[in-house]
Amino acid sequence: MQSKLNMVLAIIASVVMVFSVITFQRNQAFMASMMTRQNNTQTNSNTNQNDNQNHENMTASSAFNSHDYAKGTVKPRDGQPVKRFTLVAQEAELEIKEGFVIPVWTYNGTVPGEEIRVTEGNYVQVELKNMLTEPVTIHWHGYPLNSAMDGVPGLNQDAVRPGETFVYEFSADVPGTYWYHSHQEGSKQVDKGLYGALIVEPKNKGKIDKDYTLILDEWMENPMEEMEGMEMGTGDSGGHGGMNMSNSKGTDPVMEEEEMMAYSYNIYTVNGKSGKGIRPIDVKKGDVVRLRFINAGYRSHGIHIPGQDIKIVSTDGQDIHGAALIKDQIIQIAPGERYDVEFTIMADENFSIDFHDNNPYNDQLQIPVIVADGNGRTRTEELAEYPWFRLENYGQPGTGRFTLDQPYDIDYMVQLDAFGDKGELRYTINGKTFRQLPALKLKTGNIVKFTYFNNSKVDHPMHLHGHFFQVLSKNDLPVSGAAIMKDTLLVKPGEKYVVAFEANNPGRWVQHCHELHHAAAGMMQDIVYEDFLSKYMPNPQNTYNKPE
Repeated sequence: MQSKLNMVLAIIASVVMVFSVITFQRNQAFMASMMTRQNNTQTNSNTNQNDNQNHENMTASSAFNSHDYAKGTVKPRDGQPVKRFTLVAQEAELEIKEGFVIPVWTYNGTVPGEEIRVTEGNYVQVELKNMLTEPVTIHWHGYPLNSAMDGVPGLNQDAVRPGETFVYEFSADVPGTYWYHSHQEGSKQVDKGLYGALIVEPKNKGKIDKDYTLILDEWMENPMEEMEGMEMGTGDSGGHGGMNMSNSKGTDPVMEEEEMMAYSYNIYTVNGKSGKGIRPIDVKKGDVVRLRFINAGYRSHGIHIPGQDIKIVSTDGQDIHGAALIKDQIIQIAPGERYDVEFTIMADENFSIDFHDNNPYNDQLQIPVIVADGNGRTRTEELAEYPWFRLENYGQPGTGRFTLDQPYDIDYMVQLDAFGDKGELRYTINGKTFRQLPALKLKTGNIVKFTYFNNSKVDHPMHLHGHFFQVLSKNDLPVSGAAIMKDTLLVKPGEKYVVAFEANNPGRWVQHCHELHHAAAGMMQDIVYEDFLSKYMPNPQNTYNKPE
């Protein structure tokens, strides 16, 4: 017995030692961003001086940095109401939980940034002012705007460098829940807090008494300790694509990285606050409540609203027709996805929205719901196994616009893989990383079918810019509920989805995994309309554009 105990203890000690030695393989820029502010300021001050000198030199010979290519691209209609906002990218400090403050990057000094809430039909102007020491952009996640305003550096604009401004403009004609975030080195900048909500309310909205936006995210409590020893692999993706892994013989570096990152991101937040710092939802009996869940992090989360009859009225900003009441089901929301939930407060007791999934720090995600005119008691939640909500079977059945057996102009396989060979992690589409992968070419009016197949061992929430697609089937079974329209779709290991869309928004776009570390390591692809002519021409000297 003693020998077996010794053997078990030896195995545990070995695992602990390996876990301590092997560090997460993330890009070096992310590690640098988490250094002390003193070092960061000194380094970035020198970089900024060089950037300013380069800017002066390029301005003398070209207009690439004036952002003139974007001016006049989008204009308001006659008589259209104009809503103006200013977002300042700047450093700040965030008390993420009681007594624990971290340095963050923000839009307007808060995480999340200022909520941009407008009404359907408004014309929106957002001036981005960059007061950081690195270039930034804003991508309007899920919103089908003009591609000149999509915020992907090097594809539709130059990144906005320190001291510069850029005005984003679009017509808010598609109501729903969306969000915005930087698309410059996204795995670093979104991680540091550069995101916020975009809410477009319909002109004729129904009775809603309380409307709350809840943005989910994950953070590292000790980022420098966790990231120490990391190195960025240059691979073949232009210097910010592959991630080096120093793995032991016989281990799976992809799963090793996945598991260790899951434990390293050890603070979960709602609207920038964790645990007891999460702001309660205040309601009264009879209130009709709308909750807008946005996942700005990299982990999927399973939302549970206990004891309430709820409707899932929207996903990715698109209404679900015939949404029926459900109760005590777990709604999985993947990175980049949005789910809108409505219900009427019938309870006398207070209760907490909790999270049921395999994430290790769910105890930090408890969103209190306080019923002001209730009995003052709090519902005790019993441990139970709840069913997972299945979107493909939900809502009023209908064919939607597209079907599986209709002819398509483009029928494209999107195979998702992850490789950990030669000390480097690569996440690929059809076996190639972003810099290797040819652009997918479309023409206006094409009817397009994608087949997403996840051939890897980790999740990939795939996001398509500039378009909504209809989900037609999952694992060869046709969708049996309402027509599902989305812009972000979680594809789990071994799963296959068929989706379809019309190429009705000419421009230059991308699709990519919204686990942004995967995108940074190669899982991203250009999508280009052949009949589109852009005013923007990327300057090959502008090496600061980093769209991943």
